[in-house]
Amino acid sequence: MTTAAAVTDPREGHVRVRGVEVFVRERGDGLPLLMINGLGGNADMWGATEERLAGVARTIVFDSPGTGRSQTPLWPPTISSLAQLAAALVADLGYEQVDVIGFSLGGLIAQQLAHEAPARVRRMALVATACGWGSMPGTLDSLTLLTMPLRYYSRFLYETTNCLHSSADADLLRRLPALVDSRLRQPPPLGPYLAHLWAGALWSSLPWLPSVRTPTLVVHGAADRLVPPANAIQLARLLPDSRVHVIDGEGHLLVFDPDGAAAPLLEDFFSSPVAEESTAWRDGAIVDDDATVEAAFSVSEGATPHRELSAMFRRFVKHAYPNGSGRNGT
Repeated sequence: MTTAAAVTDPREGHVRVRGVEVFVRERGDGLPLLMINGLGGNADMWGATEERLAGVARTIVFDSPGTGRSQTPLWPPTISSLAQLAAALVADLGYEQVDVIGFSLGGLIAQQLAHEAPARVRRMALVATACGWGSMPGTLDSLTLLTMPLRYYSRFLYETTNCLHSSADADLLRRLPALVDSRLRQPPPLGPYLAHLWAGALWSSLPWLPSVRTPTLVVHGAADRLVPPANAIQLARLLPDSRVHVIDGEGHLLVFDPDGAAAPLLEDFFSSPVAEESTAWRDGAIVDDDATVEAAFSVSEGATPHRELSAMFRRFVKHAYPNGSGRNGT
């Protein structure tokens, strides 16, 4: 594997990728680590997490097209097109292979990237994310937040509606005013925000995720109400080479918490020369039976009728792909 020359000081600017000017920032030394943010998020939101991981890797953060300081494309995005853009960005920066963190919607893009360009991804962490259709939806009040992009244009509205988050997330936002400031300083344009939301709503990795052989650490907050932790169990079951950590007391935004348990896990996982030798990997749980997934789903408070429709899709996929190749060949 070859990489671009390591540069200790942050380097940022715009790179033209697939006809779109994309803002990107690199920081630190070591193996390159691509960090893919969630819906409407911008590069500055990574904050202390970016700084910490830059101590063990060459972090690469960017604004997805139509968010932050990146140009809005003329074409409506799909998860596949966003993954292809990420792969092209990595190539244009001079890297043959990267590690990847995918948070929330960014986790969908990370899965697609590992599926479409497996040679580009050395190892992967999926944080507070799911497989799309076939997963467990969030609670109705938390899902309401996704349909309110106007809250990013008003600090009063943003802080007033934070009660729809889990108590863990609301507490984190109170403790980290810098995270709130970076979110509100660059509110996502409404059109691209809704386009990204729609792209995620139409997507699923359920039929093909068992074919992804990238070593994957799944990290989730037990108090996540937007993406219930049952989805982490499902991902760990579907991915043949994976381990999962469901962290008590953490919510959806756990990846941004400098004092939480997620950051040390990610730091350890990506700094270890071999994934299997990292403490995060060894201490992670293995999910090797469907009953564990079904038990986690049964106690989730997913909104209706979303959960019923998603369950129908799971049954359809299971019928259509009876010889799926998940963990242990099931």
